[in-house]
Amino acid sequence: VQLQASGGGLVQAGGSLRLSCAASGFSSDYYAIGWFRQAPGKEREGVSCMSSSGGETYYVDSVKGRFTMSKNNARNTVTLQMNDLKPEDTALYFCAAAPGSTLRSARARWTKANYLYWGQGTQVTVSS
Repeated sequence: VQLQASGGGLVQAGGSLRLSCAASGFSSDYYAIGWFRQAPGKEREGVSCMSSSGGETYYVDSVKGRFTMSKNNARNTVTLQMNDLKPEDTALYFCAAAPGSTLRSARARWTKANYLYWGQGTQVTVSS
């Protein structure tokens, strides 16, 4: 089981990046996928998550209206489109997979311990 995150980079404030999370060894049809980020010296925090069907998507308030998750079942990938990036979005971004039932609870969907598989992270740096 493996998750591979990619697409990070350096961008100016107001710019956009598109992160991808490729799953192998399991089907994202049966797992919820979440994006988390960790800035230097800070706790890892949830950013967005999507149900196994792709029918439900949740975002933390700080990224609502700017970030969009989407899913490609045929390629077993999930993407995070990030627009209007801000310097405070600078962090190492991780994708992770959790049992589908995780998203039923507002608290559970942002709890890192509920996510069983994690990718290695991709760095996003937003300059002011």
